[in-house]
Amino acid sequence: MQREQQKTGMLKISNCRVRCRALETLRIVVEDDEDNKEIMVGGDNVNTIVKLLSDEQPKVREEAISLLFELSKSEAMCEKIGSVNGAILMLVGMTSSKSENVSTVEKADKILGNLENNENNARQMAENGRLQPLLTLLIEDVDNGKGIKRVEGSPEIKVSMASYLAELALSDDVKIFVARSMGSSLIDLLKSDNMQSRVASLIALNQISSCSKQLPMQFKEISATILANIASSDCDFDSIPVGPNHQTLVSEDILHNYLHLINNTGPTMECKLLHVLVGLTSSPIAKAGVVSAIKSSGAINSLVTFIEAPQQDLRITSIKLLQNLSPNMGQELATSLRTTPGLLSSLIKVVVENITCTEEQAAAVGLLADLLERDIGFTRQMLEEGVFEMVISRIRMVHQEDPRGSRFVAPYLEGLVRVLSMLTFMLPDELKVVSLCRDHDLVGLFVDLLQVNGLDNVQMVSAFGLLADLLEKDIGFTRQMLEEGAFEMVITRIRMVHQEDPRGSRFVTPYLEGLTRVLSRLTFMLPDEPKAVSLCREHDVAGLFVDLLQVNGIDNVQMVSAFALENLSRQSKILSKLPEMPIFHYFSKQTVVTGLCQVHRGVCSQRDTFCLLEGSALPKLVALLDHTNEKVTEASLAALSTLLDDGVNIEGGVAVLREVEGIKPIMDILLEKQTDNLWRRAVWVVERLLRIEDIAYDVSGDLNVSTALVHAFQHGDYQTRQTAERALKHVDKIPNFSSLFLHLLNTPNLQGYR
Repeated sequence: MQREQQKTGMLKISNCRVRCRALETLRIVVEDDEDNKEIMVGGDNVNTIVKLLSDEQPKVREEAISLLFELSKSEAMCEKIGSVNGAILMLVGMTSSKSENVSTVEKADKILGNLENNENNARQMAENGRLQPLLTLLIEDVDNGKGIKRVEGSPEIKVSMASYLAELALSDDVKIFVARSMGSSLIDLLKSDNMQSRVASLIALNQISSCSKQLPMQFKEISATILANIASSDCDFDSIPVGPNHQTLVSEDILHNYLHLINNTGPTMECKLLHVLVGLTSSPIAKAGVVSAIKSSGAINSLVTFIEAPQQDLRITSIKLLQNLSPNMGQELATSLRTTPGLLSSLIKVVVENITCTEEQAAAVGLLADLLERDIGFTRQMLEEGVFEMVISRIRMVHQEDPRGSRFVAPYLEGLVRVLSMLTFMLPDELKVVSLCRDHDLVGLFVDLLQVNGLDNVQMVSAFGLLADLLEKDIGFTRQMLEEGAFEMVITRIRMVHQEDPRGSRFVTPYLEGLTRVLSRLTFMLPDEPKAVSLCREHDVAGLFVDLLQVNGIDNVQMVSAFALENLSRQSKILSKLPEMPIFHYFSKQTVVTGLCQVHRGVCSQRDTFCLLEGSALPKLVALLDHTNEKVTEASLAALSTLLDDGVNIEGGVAVLREVEGIKPIMDILLEKQTDNLWRRAVWVVERLLRIEDIAYDVSGDLNVSTALVHAFQHGDYQTRQTAERALKHVDKIPNFSSLFLHLLNTPNLQGYR
């Protein structure tokens, strides 16, 4: 150890040969010897060696760099070397020096390579123009023997390096280099759950994307690309500052700058800046700020014009932006499109003219559907201009393609059918719509769509909404479906979808609603169509609707199913028959017939006579009487009321309702008076219940029920008042004058007046 100290002491001797010999000896001593390297750490040995890097004699500098290279192979020595004031600056300078020999330059570069794994050293190198080590600590390309692999640094180091990068004064060329090489890594860091990481990365991105007005367009495009990538990340843009005055990406002045730039740059920049706005409007939090800025600046009028841009990328991006804005700016968007000549036609042209399904078409038809949903004027204009005929033609064409041929087929077809579905809003007033549906056989088209697989039922959602509306408008469409065997396919689809988890896809619920509405139209044909009765029997349609009553969370399915069961149950008294008696019945002892329905007085079943007493319909319908949706309650009450209809055994119907504990919920509906329709139905049912003497006796003492009936008697429509009057007579709240008159006629004193 003493000898090494003597050698290091000789480094301070001014004689060149002595210094060189001492440096050479020390290099040999520390070569592959960690203990001797540790000894060298002590005192000012490293400082002395670093100073010799600037010695006037090239030979001394060569020996000093060789010794320093050996020392830098030790991790502990790397930290020590980097801590020497000016060491890294001199080494960086030597790597670019033209006066040093090649060997010295190479060793200086290798020393820096050894030092750069230390965080503090990497910072110093960045300060002195060697930026790559700092970037390497953000994300490193490592050769693992099987090719280059990207390895991320630790989260702490990445945050530290990103923060330091934001503080550096970078030249324009360096900004371009950093943007190209590390932009994606910084954006990945921006997606971190750690707020410190996100702040550091966003400030760094802001630093490298800032540019002077004199910078070339290439750099501005790179900056815009970075901003577009940032906007596409899942971040809370409103909480991260990016400007000197605490502005954020969604600050109004920043957004106004974007909107101004969009109209004052070339197509490439315009597309990038529109991408920024697409990303921001895809975030529920950031969207409000963008909408506000567009409204305050009146920029919507210029944004819509990009629909006609000659560059496809620009058109697609602008359409995506407008589609994002349409829920919040539907009226402004519609006004701009309507008042700017040719824009709506250009949008329709994109939708219907291309042969293949493209991303642009999918986006355009989605925007068009949104516009039609918010402005009936567009629908009427398209009807007058014959656009719907083109849409129908496109649906037929796309339907014949392989849905796996393009990833845009599903959204395109969904959009087309959404556009077509807007016709339903004009069905009540426009005979032309019904004619169009007939002329183009829309029922047949939707029957074809019913058999499509592989598109996640996207198109079915809208198709069956429209199909159900058509069937409700014109019974001729229902008859057409019956003749073409389409209801069998609907039944199959319902059974299949009913078995799926409604949470598995956002399309399951509206699809099942549409299918159920379509099938329910079949029950309106039962009185006149024997074929409809046969089909319902063959496929146990009553049982299917009973099953659908328990589809929790889908109110429309439950409501439609209950109303369908009402229609089916009204046929039970017609379909229920007494069993055939033996041929010699009249010559034998009287046969006692058992197993007859106590309501319909014949042989009943759920499948063949649609009887509610068979199966599990009654308890399910009673359970729906206290549903939170009054429409479901009304439908359930309507179905149960068929047990008290004219032509059935009302006493038997009341007895059945008693068994399933349905009397009290019906009385409660009368008292609650949720809606007029529900209230009128309740008055009718209660009057039927009160025909049973013991129920009338019990209710006569209930002041609440009596008050409700009096209210109906005083304030109901003509039919309801008559029904309420009969009910009040049952509980002796109104004298029954007909009964009183008969009683008087039977008295001895008045018999002579008969």
